[in-house]
Amino acid sequence: MTTNPFIDSANQVFATELAAIEEVQQFVDQQFVKACEIMFGCQGRIIVIGMGKSGHIGNKIAATLASTGSPAFFVHPGEASHGDLGMITKDDVVLMISNSGETQEVISILPVIKRLGAPVISMTGNPSSTMARNATVHLCVKVSKEACPLGLAPTASTTATLVMGDALAVALLEARGFTADDFALSHPGGSLGRRLLLTVADVMHQGDAIPMVNSHCTVKEALFEMSAKSLGMTAIVDESSQLQGIFTDGDLRRIIEQKVDIHTTPITQVMTAKSTTARADMLAAEVLNIMETKRINGLIVVNENNIPVGALNTQDLLRAGVL
Repeated sequence: MTTNPFIDSANQVFATELAAIEEVQQFVDQQFVKACEIMFGCQGRIIVIGMGKSGHIGNKIAATLASTGSPAFFVHPGEASHGDLGMITKDDVVLMISNSGETQEVISILPVIKRLGAPVISMTGNPSSTMARNATVHLCVKVSKEACPLGLAPTASTTATLVMGDALAVALLEARGFTADDFALSHPGGSLGRRLLLTVADVMHQGDAIPMVNSHCTVKEALFEMSAKSLGMTAIVDESSQLQGIFTDGDLRRIIEQKVDIHTTPITQVMTAKSTTARADMLAAEVLNIMETKRINGLIVVNENNIPVGALNTQDLLRAGVL
């Protein structure tokens, strides 16, 4: 039995990097706690600095911190030496990343940062390195080997560093009591933000667009309303405009099978009297969950007096990016 060499290589990479993550987990210790405490108490910003592949990882760590409640940004060490150090103040915390801990571009700006008085957290694979020895706190991300068979390309080491960064971000997120709503506020343009911020009022059809008939009408009249409003349903209300029930495409299919006369049959005889409803201030994502759980395609939105104020279906949620 032969195996594909590409698959063999990929499986070896997975095995090596999984082992590296388990190896680095031992360094989630008191130094990690101290780093979290310093970052949690930061009055300014968390400044992440790294060169090369460590810089790419640092950029992602900074983005994760910023989107989870810990204001942060990335500064390239080369740019820092030519003016960008002015972005850093004594109220900030600096997170320096280097696998060797001897990256010259990073070490060259270390004295300036120390002079500012900003705490320095170093993340390296060498606890005896210059960066480790001169940091306020050192987080070790040492791995036994890289996934690269040459042992040259940063692979397992960058994975371990990224995981340690994620661990910091999530620990701080939980310490701050950061919520899904907080997350959505920093992601308003994405689908996640839409799922978390949109309410039913933002999505529903209102006013004359609400499919609605009086409880005295016939099935035929209800069908005319459904066709006119194109939501696959209609609300049935009494003389006080209070919701009495709902009639949907599904109900129509059932009465056709029963050979009900749509011209003479009152809609109240075939409607669903105890229908599921929504409120305008509910999250659209919450309503989507209700619709999926109950396997329904549309809902009538009512106010506190059980009077319809809106209507929506799965197509509305789809267009809004919630589905």
